[in-house]
Amino acid sequence: MGEFELIRNFFAAAPCAQGGVGVALGIGDDCALLDVPFGEQLAISTDTLVAGVHFADPCDPFLLGQRALAVAASDLAAMGATPVAFTLALTLPTVEAAWLDAFARGLNVMAQACDLRLIGGDTTRGPLCLTLTVFGRVPTGQALSRSGARPGDLLCVGGELGNAAGALPLVLGQCSAAPAIAEPLLAHYWSPQPQFALGQALRGKATSALDISDGLLADCGHIALASRVGLQIENDRVPMSLALQEFLGDAGAQKAALSGGDDYVLAFTLPAVELPTLLADGWPIHVIGRVTEGQGVSLVDEHGQDITPAIRGYQHFHA
Repeated sequence: MGEFELIRNFFAAAPCAQGGVGVALGIGDDCALLDVPFGEQLAISTDTLVAGVHFADPCDPFLLGQRALAVAASDLAAMGATPVAFTLALTLPTVEAAWLDAFARGLNVMAQACDLRLIGGDTTRGPLCLTLTVFGRVPTGQALSRSGARPGDLLCVGGELGNAAGALPLVLGQCSAAPAIAEPLLAHYWSPQPQFALGQALRGKATSALDISDGLLADCGHIALASRVGLQIENDRVPMSLALQEFLGDAGAQKAALSGGDDYVLAFTLPAVELPTLLADGWPIHVIGRVTEGQGVSLVDEHGQDITPAIRGYQHFHA
């Protein structure tokens, strides 16, 4: 099967590749064309997932298709953007029709859940690797960024942390757990749900935001650096699921929630005056600390003592 036949059979015919709002021209030409309404900006982000680094190899291709797009799309949520489209660059060691069919179905399921249209990409031979570029739109001047946090702001997250990191031993087949524990953890790992609606609700309210991919402590460090402030996290206020705590115990769950990564939950800073309205509207916001003068991220216990661990999250190329 050649490259163009592969694209035509498994991707170009998928429901998510049939165009839609914001897509003037999709798959089939040298470039896709996107329409951006007057008064809006285009948000763009690229993620690469490498077999054996970002996901187990081999793994279920249907689940991989879901996860690959969700991970990339979460960056749009972090900017408060409305999703529009995505491209896929797929590197494959061999062409296996059954694998491609399952992967394309998983990709399409997540694309439709995220309201994203596949508009192009590339295929080539080599070690299994996926590169996805996502496109969104946001009103001019309203995109969330990492650089606006101010001392006195609340530090918040949009949900429970640590579930995906807790699932990793299950993903790798290192252990097992009862379905009531395993299923919610595995669902968070293989099918994270980008928080688009929350990101859009935070426009004009949050002073900074990002999605947690490498661990709470590590990613909050990006806000602290970009905003030139300190962030203080209260250990007892970090939200965790019962499934995670039952599976890993209190200490293990805390470690997963603080530095495990792969959460794809929003972390953001917020003036205290904005919190009551957002909570009244039903948004799943957990206050876990505050923005301070100074620099860096610290973790404190119930007595205010610094208990910041040495390992804060995942880093590529870290010796």
